[in-house]
Order: sequence, then C-alpha cells, then structure tokens
Amino acid sequence: MNVTTGTTTYFKNVQAVHYEGKDSNNPFAFRFYCPTQTVGNKTMAEHLRFAVAYWHSFCGTGADPFGAPTRNLPWLQAADPMQRAYDKMDAAFEFITKIGIPFYCFHDYDLVEEAATLGESEDRLRKIVAYAQQKQQESGVQLLWGTANLFSHPRYMNGAATNSDFQVVCHAAAQVKNAIDATVALGGSNYVFWGGREGYASLLNTNMKREQEHLARFLAMARDYGRRNGFTGTFLIEPKPMEPSKHQYDFDAATVIAFLRQHDLLSDFKLNIEVNHATLAHHTFQHELQVAADAGALGSIDANRGDYQNGWDTDQFPNNVYELTEALLVILQAGGFTTGGVNFDAKVRRNSVDPEDLFFAHIGGMDAFARALLAAHAILEEGTYTTFMRERYESFDQGAGRDFETGKLSLNDLRELAHRLGEPVARSGRQEWVENLLARFV
Repeated sequence: MNVTTGTTTYFKNVQAVHYEGKDSNNPFAFRFYCPTQTVGNKTMAEHLRFAVAYWHSFCGTGADPFGAPTRNLPWLQAADPMQRAYDKMDAAFEFITKIGIPFYCFHDYDLVEEAATLGESEDRLRKIVAYAQQKQQESGVQLLWGTANLFSHPRYMNGAATNSDFQVVCHAAAQVKNAIDATVALGGSNYVFWGGREGYASLLNTNMKREQEHLARFLAMARDYGRRNGFTGTFLIEPKPMEPSKHQYDFDAATVIAFLRQHDLLSDFKLNIEVNHATLAHHTFQHELQVAADAGALGSIDANRGDYQNGWDTDQFPNNVYELTEALLVILQAGGFTTGGVNFDAKVRRNSVDPEDLFFAHIGGMDAFARALLAAHAILEEGTYTTFMRERYESFDQGAGRDFETGKLSLNDLRELAHRLGEPVARSGRQEWVENLLARFV
C-alpha cells in the first residue's frame, strides 16, 4: 500500500510558541522559560534539555481501565499501520518544532505498531526509523533516548529478561537489539531500560535469585552489543516499585544501585529517575535524585507528578514549583545533566480532548521547571543555604571528627572521646528556617 507523508497539519490553531515574559496573557507563550537566557554558565535550554514523550503525547487516547478512549487522534485514523506511523510522526514533529522542545523519547512500538511476526515488526521499525532520520534532519530535533516496550505484549506477562521461559527471553533480546539499533541510527544520547514486568506477583512460583541473575546477564549483553555497534551514549535504568508487577526488581534508586554493584554493572549504567515512581516507592523525588547523585549515577529524569489522593501512576504534568526547586537543588549541585535531560513522561487528562491541550500541558511544565531553575540557582549563588549546610557538618572538618571520616579512629577511640567530651549540646536542625529560605526565592 502506498503511503503519504507530510501533507497534513494537525495543530492548525497554534503557531510557534515563544517566550513573552511573566506579564504575557497569551496562553500559547512561555512566561518564564526563555531557552537562550543564561543561568550561571549555561542557557536554560542547556540546563533542562526538555524532551517530549512520544507514547503519552501521540499514542495516548485517554482510555483507562474503566472507560473507552476519549481523544480522537487524527493521526491514528488510517487503515494501514505504516500510514498511521507516518502520520503520527508528522504530528509529533509538527508539535515538537512548534513548541520548541529540542528532544523526544520513544519506545520501539510507539513509533510503529508491532506486527504479527518479528520479521515484519523489524521491517516496519526500519522504515519508520528512516523517516525519523529525515524528520530530525529537517527540524534539528534530536533523540534524548530510546527504549523497547517489553511489558505490553501478552508474551511478557511473566517478565521479559526475567521470564521463566527462555524463548521469551530470546524475543526480548531481539527487541532490545532492534531498539538499540534504532537509537544508534537516530543519534540517541541515552538508552533506557524500564522493567515493568521484571518482577513478580508471588514468590510461590518465582526463583528470584535466578531471575535477577538473568536480568544482570541480559543487561551486560545489551551493553556489550551497544558498545560494539556504535552506541556511545549512556545506558539508563528507571526505578519503579510496582505497577504493573506487584514487586519490581528495580524498586527504587537504592535497590537499583545495589543490584548494579552486585553484578559489576555500576560503571556502565546510570539512573533515569521519575517523579511519580519515586512517590510510589514512598520517597520524595529529591530523595531518589540524591541517592542517585551520591552514587555518581544520576543520568536523566522523567518529569511528572502523582495525585496525592491516588495510589497509582497518574503521570500528570508537573506544576509544583517548590518541589521542583528542591529537585533542581540536587541536580545543580550534582553538576547538572550531561547526556540526560527532562523528559515529560506525562499525559493530558482524560477530559482534555482538544489538540491545544497538549500545548498548554507542556508550556505549564516547562515554565514550572524554568521558575524552579531560577530559584535553585539563586539559592546556591546567594550562599546562605550552602553556608548553612557546610556549618552543620563542620565538626567533621577538623580534629577528631576529621580523623573519624578518614578512618584514623577505632570504636574504642570514640568511646574515650565520649567520656572526655561529655554530653553533646543540642543543635537545632533549623528545618523551618531553611524551608522559609527556599520559599523566599521561590
């Protein structure tokens, strides 16, 4: 079947989105995000490296477990699956270029629907990747990261790399190989693993040790293949505690880091931290960022938020500037992003059915991050916060405290010091004061 490309405009009511300043009343303009504005030694665009999530933005129809689709996406109407893929990519690049976001992210079968056979699926992927190369060259948009969907198809009901059936593991490997090839062909800066089904529902039928060993071997094989075949970017793992599995092996940042250390993979992998996944693990986003940063493993982030009344992954667009400021404090002090960035792994609400709603959602998220970046940078530059943090731990900077940190004291030495120094003086953590300090800049 012949296909047509580039002949339809999907967002007719929206022109290019620009920065107009905080006093603008234009809903299709940025009030705080100015990509060329310098913040410290980088522009806003360089600091934040925004990306559009292909799956939510161009595949999401508003369907949920309780109801049918609500978004009648015009780029998904063609009868032929390849035509749908081309139409979807035309819509995606029209949106991405109009809003001025420099990157996008995808799963393999976001780009094009999986076919009945692996061979046909590979053929479809090759064709749409070739078209994506053309669209990237025309627009200047780049790929932040690619990944493979190893969780939607029924074959993965018991996991992918951790499946108890070796034949399924082979199929997962084929998908990952093809997704890495696509990422390399499109110049992707990162490749992500998210183990949505890499976990279990019951230990009664699970050999957890063997499954985790299989996962480690699978990751090592993927790393080796990527490096041999031209992937020079960063491999990322995205933690999540549950949903769809009851317990996922990539539960949180600390769990993933321990797993990588155990299997001698930490030097090859960093973490992609998602806000809503952090809260599902009963952590804050900034906690997960700090755990990753402290291990030298903070690679990239998926930006969204959960609903405080809902215990699942609602993937709403971020809008809490105070919480984002706390997150940016961690990111900036860790040195900022290198190959990573801020991917909007978020979806418009089920009742947001107009094409313009996609713009409103991204504009709001980008402005929220811009405000947080400005506030976090100002807090660090002003110096009160960093001075407070340094002074709080100054007892370890000299004398016996320094000897403790450098391993020069024994447990008995500490006991002798406790006798000699006597009861410690209570020192306030000044939590309310430091919260007020952050609020002053936000």
